[in-house]
Amino acid sequence: MKRVLSALLLVALAASLFVSCNQGPAQTAEFIMNNGTEPATLDPSKISGVPEHKIYMALFEGLVINDPKTSKALPGVAESWTVSPDGLTITYKLRKAVWSDGTPITAQTVVDSWLRTLNPETGAEYSYMINMVVKGAEAYNTAKGPASDVAIKAIDDRTFEVQLLGPMPYAVDMMSHYAFAILPMHVINAKGEEWIKVENIVGNGPFKLLEWKPQESLTVVPNEKYWDAKSVKLAKITFLPIEDALTAYNKFKAGEIDWAHGVPLELIDEIKLRPDYQVAPQVATYYYIFNVTRAPFDNVLVRKAFAMALNMQDVVDKVTKGGQLATSAMVPTMEGYTPAPGNGYNVEEARKLLAEAGYPDGKGFPKVTLLYNTSEGHKKIAEWAQENWKKNLGIEIALTNQEWGTFLDTRQSSHDFQFCRAGWIGDYLDPNTFLDMFLSGSGLNDGLYANAEYDALVRKAGTMAAGPERMEILRQAENFLVHEDQAVLPFYHYVEQDLIDLTKWDGWFPNPLGAHNWKFVGPKE
Repeated sequence: MKRVLSALLLVALAASLFVSCNQGPAQTAEFIMNNGTEPATLDPSKISGVPEHKIYMALFEGLVINDPKTSKALPGVAESWTVSPDGLTITYKLRKAVWSDGTPITAQTVVDSWLRTLNPETGAEYSYMINMVVKGAEAYNTAKGPASDVAIKAIDDRTFEVQLLGPMPYAVDMMSHYAFAILPMHVINAKGEEWIKVENIVGNGPFKLLEWKPQESLTVVPNEKYWDAKSVKLAKITFLPIEDALTAYNKFKAGEIDWAHGVPLELIDEIKLRPDYQVAPQVATYYYIFNVTRAPFDNVLVRKAFAMALNMQDVVDKVTKGGQLATSAMVPTMEGYTPAPGNGYNVEEARKLLAEAGYPDGKGFPKVTLLYNTSEGHKKIAEWAQENWKKNLGIEIALTNQEWGTFLDTRQSSHDFQFCRAGWIGDYLDPNTFLDMFLSGSGLNDGLYANAEYDALVRKAGTMAAGPERMEILRQAENFLVHEDQAVLPFYHYVEQDLIDLTKWDGWFPNPLGAHNWKFVGPKE
């Protein structure tokens, strides 16, 4: 944010909060949050990050949404659903919902929306999620089959049917993700790429876009045509694109922000003592991606040496210090699933592997650069890794950072990096959400990893019913990813770290996926 809130605005906010506390859940309270960075886009088919997701949950709603406590599926545009006995067909019954301009949402709207995301010309990074579950989707998405073969259809205006590739136990929960967004196709068809401009955009979520000042703020207000408008408690939400966690923290302490997502690492000891510091385990992993097509990381021995030269317990004990769980696995522990460990800390073995790769004691090792998105926290972790690679392997690593939008282009579009920082929050509560993005050709397979055995295992799991046998297949796949091939370098499993006063705000709960739907948030009565 480029400007400081004026004293007059703060007085107005305080007054509005006082009124809301005395008049119940009326829409009088305004809420301001730090969203971390400028959103790259508002188009649900094209978003791919947490900052955009938070805005998406205000402006749009899919067939289902996340329960604010459990992260499991709750009714959204779909008021109910049934799953066939064989688990292969889901039938959704839609409620009478409309867009913010009054246009009805029908089952055909859902069909057209998913096909738009799948259309190769759209270039949707997350189209792979639909491919993984919907029969015929991948063929269309990869220009190998017609749209008519995608197994989704409108039975009537209020009945939508989708046929799955297998009895996927996570499918309904998965469909709360923006990859399965319902889109205002009547506006997209009329306005093209301009549809997300303030003067054009319509949504079907609890809020609608009021204004968007790039690099300054984005503001939403209640959508009076939302099907459950009576449950919306906030009069306004303002998203601020503050990348510096220290700046956000200072604004939070000054009462200028109601929710700061993430904390400055240098003040973590102080912050942990605050009553408004919220911390909870999260189904998420912090890791580095190797571009396996770029030297020297096209050599698995080098990748393993880099992994084994780092003691991840040190980074969570001495750098992040927020209760994160050090790991060598990509997938966090989940109900019924034991993660496959990667190549753990072993400096002697790391040096041996590096010598075997042709670089004894790091001699002759080429110049490599680690890329991360602008953040003091990412910088501190990168500097810690840089120091340890020099000490343990004799290798000098250069560091470079990019702002969020440029970073995403570099990592996801051009793949113009040697290795880079990444983080993944599960999209649903199943190991598959951490593994399917590394399939060959996946839109989110930024390191261009390719292993036919890995692909076969992940795809096989997608055809299996829930149970230990399926989990074992997924574990075998993870073993290839983090142990045999070391395509990624996991550091730790996140905890969600937020600053929000829960004596003042209701409807915000720590949950496994860190998804806080704005429909539920409001002032304490």
